[in-house]
Amino acid sequence: MTLIGVVILYLLLGALAGTMAGLFGIGGGLVIVPVLIFSFGFMGISPDIAAHLAIGTSLATIVFTSISSIRTHHEHRAVRWDLFRPLAAGIVLGAILGAWTTSLISGPVLESIIGVFAILVGLKMILEVNPKPGRDVPGSQGLCVAGGVIGWVSAIFGIGGGTLTVPYLTWCNVKMQQAVGTSAALGLPIAVAGATANVWTGWQHPDLPELSLGFIYLPALIGIVVTSVLFARVGARLAHRLDGKLLKRIFAVVLIIVGLRFLLS
Repeated sequence: MTLIGVVILYLLLGALAGTMAGLFGIGGGLVIVPVLIFSFGFMGISPDIAAHLAIGTSLATIVFTSISSIRTHHEHRAVRWDLFRPLAAGIVLGAILGAWTTSLISGPVLESIIGVFAILVGLKMILEVNPKPGRDVPGSQGLCVAGGVIGWVSAIFGIGGGTLTVPYLTWCNVKMQQAVGTSAALGLPIAVAGATANVWTGWQHPDLPELSLGFIYLPALIGIVVTSVLFARVGARLAHRLDGKLLKRIFAVVLIIVGLRFLLS
């Protein structure tokens, strides 16, 4: 595949990820990571690092896309900055630890773990399993610990953390709009810490393709960022026009199929 063909592929992937994020309210990482792993396979990149490269690249794209999201939510006063600060402190440490944990796992095993995660998220969407408000927001220490767990898991799967942060905050009696807005803001420290750690852990790895910065593949990063921000708005508009529940179930089935593909390959 030529470099131009690769860039076009990633422009399309960014458009798809942005649309899905805007349509379903789920971070593009759930789309980006599996597609990148498949595309790296077509490019002949070693399976030992394909998943690592996909995760690092996904986190790097979230650095850029989250900035626009934060601005929008802040303008609507939907970000609980009082919760953001202690959660972010834990998230940074957790994301660094998560990137280090990922570097210790072999590529095939990591793909299987991603497959299980995709299946679980898909089942959650189909069954609409969401925690009901059941407790008050903990103190700064409790939020820091929760942030550490969220950051660790998010860095392993290359996601912005919304899949974990929104349910956690709603469980703590935070209003849904504020939970979503605060989660979007927390995607930035997750992405910055995780992407930086992936540059370090992948630095000068012998199997890296050209135009890589550690475990970040720059052509994919550029292509995805260019289109994902624009198409997130398209997805948000479609969400108000289409049958959201039906589309969400379709997307959930796709996640389950992708997850099974990783487990059975």
